[in-house]
Amino acid sequence: MKKKILHILSFGLTILLFYSCIPNKKMIYMQEMDESMGALVSSSQKYPYQREDYLLQINDIVEVNIKTTDEAINRVFSSISNDPSNQNQMAGGGQGAGDIFFMNGYTLDDRGEIEIPLIGKVKFEGLTTEEAKILIEKEVRTYVNENEYFVRVRLGGIRFSTLGEFNQSGKYTVLQNRVTIYEAIALAGDLSRVAKRDEILLIRQYPDGTQIHKINLLDRDLLKSEFYWLKPNDMIYAEPMKVKEIGAGSTLVETLTLFTTSITAVALILTLVKN
Repeated sequence: MKKKILHILSFGLTILLFYSCIPNKKMIYMQEMDESMGALVSSSQKYPYQREDYLLQINDIVEVNIKTTDEAINRVFSSISNDPSNQNQMAGGGQGAGDIFFMNGYTLDDRGEIEIPLIGKVKFEGLTTEEAKILIEKEVRTYVNENEYFVRVRLGGIRFSTLGEFNQSGKYTVLQNRVTIYEAIALAGDLSRVAKRDEILLIRQYPDGTQIHKINLLDRDLLKSEFYWLKPNDMIYAEPMKVKEIGAGSTLVETLTLFTTSITAVALILTLVKN
């Protein structure tokens, strides 16, 4: 009877170790897949950027900065910063909410439009920031002469969300023109040990709908992919590995501790039943 129990426990330990230990190959980012270790000091090939011009979408926040030689007109264009209702609209959830960059910005409404003092409503949806700048310059020339104005249009930072197996999941705002997916993961405290790094889901908004992309963070070829760069309102979801579903430890020490506790419990039950 004791031998049978010992065999069962040994089999259980083998299965538990097999499913609970996470190999390093499942943890290391930007691997050169299926190749052996290289020299002590080496450089990879160059990975060209795959970037495309971002087209503004509904709910995007943009900064529109207009300066002219006419101080009276300047005061009208800058009046948005003193509008409390617009400040409430800009102060959304996120790590960067409340920054002055956002408080002075414009949000594209459900029609893809923004409303600028003196100029009125302008449709930005489907335009690049450079095309939006040209559109605003055309409107400004109605009030001032050529070469007597300055216009700048840019995104109000990159907003994204992280869900699932992150150490600090949440909604984030980065006040930069571009952010890589690895920077986003770092900002969220990195992935947990049990996250599926080779099957990360990127939920991205497009003008005609939302699409889910499955990404392998372990493959360095991601560096030359269009998904290396985040876009505004991206959502990153990390699924857990099977080890979490089974409930075993994510490290060998945790697994052995769990198994030792289980053996102690089984031995105690057998002693009570025998008595």
